[in-house]
Amino acid sequence: MPKTRAVAVLVPILLLTACGTEGGGGAGPGAGAVEPDLPVVGTHWSVEAVTVDGRRSAAPDGARVDFEEGRARGSSGCNTFGAAVVVKGDTLTVSPGEVTEIGCPADARRFEAELLKAFSGSLKGTLKGDALRLASTDGRNGVELTAERAVPLRGTTWKVDGLVSGDAVSSLPAGSEGKARIVLGEDGRATGNLGCNNFSATARVDEQKRTLTVEGPAATTRMMCTGPQMALETRLYELLDGPLTYRLNHRTLTLTDASGEGLTATASAP
Repeated sequence: MPKTRAVAVLVPILLLTACGTEGGGGAGPGAGAVEPDLPVVGTHWSVEAVTVDGRRSAAPDGARVDFEEGRARGSSGCNTFGAAVVVKGDTLTVSPGEVTEIGCPADARRFEAELLKAFSGSLKGTLKGDALRLASTDGRNGVELTAERAVPLRGTTWKVDGLVSGDAVSSLPAGSEGKARIVLGEDGRATGNLGCNNFSATARVDEQKRTLTVEGPAATTRMMCTGPQMALETRLYELLDGPLTYRLNHRTLTLTDASGEGLTATASAP
């Protein structure tokens, strides 16, 4: 009787083994394995260059792309843009969406048009270390990206690149671009340039409340500059006097006062 029971137990085991191997003849290791999706979500990517119709163009400071589930948001270095993105294995399918309409210099507009053209359609991704290349199926268009590290609020040179008024962000006055910058030092001082003159002021940061209080008015040098530079300086001088709310998004800093007036700035390249 015990012998009969042992045979009864053995039969289902043999049947399960046969089912598990059925159809497996000739299949190599990893057969049927699903290729993992490119790990683009959750990483901030700076745009290094784009290629359109075989012509490569280096990106300006501030050009970037951030991916989230089903979406991409980025900046061309002037306007910001959004797109729907589907990631499947090493392929990204990009459907362009909204683009802001800030006025840009001619070179910036040209690069923006190239970026939006290259970052569209079916793109095959190749990831090597921190470098990601997205290329069109014919290889003539592509975007070169580099995973970028977050920068600290203090000690970073923040290049002012936009003015905030409520929910709207506008470009700097034409002719004033490229000079205004802010550095928040570990010594409790804010220094930099307002678009014309250098400035210095005491500044207190409350990281819990996300506030920056500038104990102005700031001390400045006394140079005379062009009309657009002076117009920007007047705006920034008035802003940097009192409490401000700050929002730090990786390499982008936004400062606003209680009325919603403020500025946007991008971390300068090291």
